Amino acid sequence: MRVTGGTVRGRRLATFRGMAIRPTSDLVREAVFDLLGQDLSGIRVLDLFAGTGSLGIEALSRGAEEAVFIDDSLKAIELIDKNLRLCGLEGSGFPLRKNLSRGLPEKHPAFLKRFDLVFLDPPYGKGFILPLLKELDERDVLTPFSRVVAQSEKKEYLPETVGNLKTAKVRTYGATRITLLNYEEDS
Repeated sequence: MRVTGGTVRGRRLATFRGMAIRPTSDLVREAVFDLLGQDLSGIRVLDLFAGTGSLGIEALSRGAEEAVFIDDSLKAIELIDKNLRLCGLEGSGFPLRKNLSRGLPEKHPAFLKRFDLVFLDPPYGKGFILPLLKELDERDVLTPFSRVVAQSEKKEYLPETVGNLKTAKVRTYGATRITLLNYEEDS
């Protein structure tokens, strides 16, 4: 698995071996950044169910200022640290260990500032996406005009609207559905 764009394009990322994890393929990551645009200068990123950290690292490579990576697995947190070092991005990325089935972290310093982009790539078929979309909408963690990229199984459809999050684009790549939602804050 390699970084597909930006300043560390082509850098090989360390991956899990023999574990039940589904890293986002290079093809799907490229498609996600085709939807988002290649220049993510100055934004703050939240990578939920981060796994290898590939999505957040891709954003950092494309100019994101900071990325917070959250995963429940200690091995994933160690792997994200390793991948940040491999890419020379360790000063811009911050892994946190948290079980997201219980929601986002409460009162953590990483959540004192809002996020401009959120990647939501949970294990398929576990029902994590909708509750987390609702929490992202209800808590003060998104900037006006934030974007959320939700990755799900091809057969899983998300509502067009979740609070202030509105579906902007849906694309399917093989067995994967990518839903891009825009946060449109109430006036």
